[in-house]
Amino acid sequence: MNLILIAVISLGAIALVLAAILYVASKKFAVYEDPRIAQVGEVLPQANCGGCGYPGCSGFADACVKAGSLDGKFCPVGGQPVMAKVADILGLAAGEAEPMVAVVRCNGTCANRPRTNQYDGAKSCAIAASLYGGETGCSYGCLGCGDCVAACQFDAIHMNPETGLPEVDEAKCTACGACVKACPKAIIEIRPQGKKSRRVYVSCVNKDKGAVARKACTVSCIGCGKCVKTCPFEAITLENNLAYIDPNKCKSCRKCVEVCPQNTITELNFPPRKPKTEEATAAPKAPATPKETVAPNPAAPKETTAPKATAEAPKVTE
Repeated sequence: MNLILIAVISLGAIALVLAAILYVASKKFAVYEDPRIAQVGEVLPQANCGGCGYPGCSGFADACVKAGSLDGKFCPVGGQPVMAKVADILGLAAGEAEPMVAVVRCNGTCANRPRTNQYDGAKSCAIAASLYGGETGCSYGCLGCGDCVAACQFDAIHMNPETGLPEVDEAKCTACGACVKACPKAIIEIRPQGKKSRRVYVSCVNKDKGAVARKACTVSCIGCGKCVKTCPFEAITLENNLAYIDPNKCKSCRKCVEVCPQNTITELNFPPRKPKTEEATAAPKAPATPKETVAPNPAAPKETTAPKATAEAPKVTE
């Protein structure tokens, strides 16, 4: 009985000492966490999409609190309303961010890009891209397996069965960038949504030379450079046989669309162009020039006319 009592007392004393040690260690090595991090995390959508550039919503909340400024920080899922709530919690000013949207830069539909072979493997763009260049002559275009559709958490992108290309629903797209990361061909780009959702961009990523690109796709960029010369804002550059429109410089004048011989440049959500009248298209007539009258030069010698020959008198014969 005494041995049992001694064992119980000993174990209780050991537990008490260890508890005291753990208490002291927890106080000495405690990591302080700003309670505002949890408050910011509560107003975030908890999508954990990574579109903000941080590992999940908790990482974004921690960055917002520690940075002391919301410049350059934006939640693409929650948008401006969520950033306004975050600003209220932190007592900061919420910066205005331009809405962004995913853009598919490939117009190689079934009609524009004929199939040369058939892929009979796993339905995955990543696997198909690692095995070969695709079912068409264009090794840069969309593979059509739908990895971008599977990666989107917001049901904002779907494959069009007629064209074989992905299409983005602007109303649902949050510009999180998940589809961009999932595409092995890098044909999806996050671009500014633009005023009234109007955008101008090159719907091609083919870097082959003109003749090769045109043979693979009837609407591919051939690197002719006409759009570069036409743009008055220097918004278009030509590199590796491919034109690119800088969305930050583009003013949506659409002059490049008119001169593109391949119809590669897409103008989205613009009103229809006004038809040109015959008078405007007809070449203007040149004004009639009045006939020049030469003034007589007084210094010039006057022309003398030869006297008319007089009639010979009849000869008189004696």
